[in-house]
Amino acid sequence: MLLDLAPVRKGRCINARSFAGLMELYEQNYLRLRIIAPDLCVADEMISSVPEHQDLFLSITERCKYTTMLRMTYQFGDDGRTLCEPDLHLKVYHDARVVEVQHLHSRSRGSLYLADMIEQKWLMNRFLYKWLGYCLYQGHYFHPMRHLKTGNI
Repeated sequence: MLLDLAPVRKGRCINARSFAGLMELYEQNYLRLRIIAPDLCVADEMISSVPEHQDLFLSITERCKYTTMLRMTYQFGDDGRTLCEPDLHLKVYHDARVVEVQHLHSRSRGSLYLADMIEQKWLMNRFLYKWLGYCLYQGHYFHPMRHLKTGNI
């Protein structure tokens, strides 16, 4: 048997670094991302500003029927340059309702690319899970544009 579902049926915890644990993490990241950004179809570039916190930037890099590729980051000014930290490239699978980190770059870790190893995927997606939780705690939210009124200019 490829996948043992007995622990799930009995309510026991799934091994965190297992395939099942990774899929659960993808689902949790999807739920958190959709709280912060409930409508990914409205704009290619979005900024969430919370007083006394760093602005959160989200940019859509590709839209397809069932997936959206996006980038989330903070931007810092450093000697006339813009530094993106952390720099996460995500793939949202709308039909499966999961989010997967495709690429992660941070000054402390350097670049991490999507690897075949569950351990690497776990590290990148666990980082996303914790960061999204932190963004939610700060109050970040990308407002859906359908709720904005258009005025005459």
